Amino acid sequence: MTDSERIVDNEAQDNEDGLDNSLRPATLAEYIGQAALKNQLSVFIQAARAREESLDHVLLYGPPGLGKTTLAAIIAHEMGVQLRQTSGPAIEKSGDLVAQLNELQPGDVLFIDEIHRLPKPVEEVLYSAMEDFYIDIIVGEGPAAHPIHFALPPFTLVGATTRAGLLSAPLRDRFGISMHMAYYSTAELTQIVNRSAKIFGLQIDQDGALEIARRSRGTPRIANRLLRRVRDYATVNGDGAITQQIAASALTKLQVDDMGLDTLDRKILRLMIDHYQGGPVGVKTIAANVGEEEQTIAEMYEPFLMQRGLLIRTPRGRQVTPLAYQHLGLTPPSQNMNLEV
Repeated sequence: MTDSERIVDNEAQDNEDGLDNSLRPATLAEYIGQAALKNQLSVFIQAARAREESLDHVLLYGPPGLGKTTLAAIIAHEMGVQLRQTSGPAIEKSGDLVAQLNELQPGDVLFIDEIHRLPKPVEEVLYSAMEDFYIDIIVGEGPAAHPIHFALPPFTLVGATTRAGLLSAPLRDRFGISMHMAYYSTAELTQIVNRSAKIFGLQIDQDGALEIARRSRGTPRIANRLLRRVRDYATVNGDGAITQQIAASALTKLQVDDMGLDTLDRKILRLMIDHYQGGPVGVKTIAANVGEEEQTIAEMYEPFLMQRGLLIRTPRGRQVTPLAYQHLGLTPPSQNMNLEV
């Protein structure tokens, strides 16, 4: 697998969005995983519907691929309203946001992905829209310029971010519901793989589903992506049925190891070990050395490596753990590595 084919690659994500749409559950009852979040959200939705009010604004945060977009669509469906979807980078100026808000009907859900990337002037327009359902538009130029008070229908903003710490306090405080999305368990991912295989019309046994699930980085999007690649392998190298042996062989050829690490994960760890004695190393230094953007390392790779216990953050930078040495077949420099905390 080349660097451009990594299983967590953003471009691959964009290319497969259409396929992923066929796999998205439409209701909370169909949604697998995130049990505590789902139960809370169900209560909030039922209460809003009983009061015949729009749902309070919702902030969903956590690593990419965990189902934030899917939950936004489910919220709209459960509330019986329309979903309008955009992203922080797509809203370059206030007029872009006004155009989105102008299309809303009472109760509609406006989903803004990567909301932490909203330009500051746009974010400031959003404050009054979220809090009091109005915006002030400046019409004209120079001495003739004057504000127009523009009322908005009650609506629900669902914001999604992988970097909650980058949200300003004024914006974060305007979300009445704030929910952290955690990595999925292997059991939950096995259910997701089985469900997706059924939708695709694939024959898969429990051990095959489990093999895919445990190498999926705790992420449904990656589980579905790996399922498609294993399906291709099973078609060419077998009778189309996905067994544990077929899944393991396919994923090994894709250079996805039994812990879910891909080529860049291992490259990051080896860089830190071979060139920096295991760290501490700054994320900018890591990104420059592996030829990847700092944001990609921080959002897509570091959280998973930390969750797996292979990497820790220290006041001076990132540092590998003894488990990382063990996973790569290396001997730690000391049996009692002094990991800073």
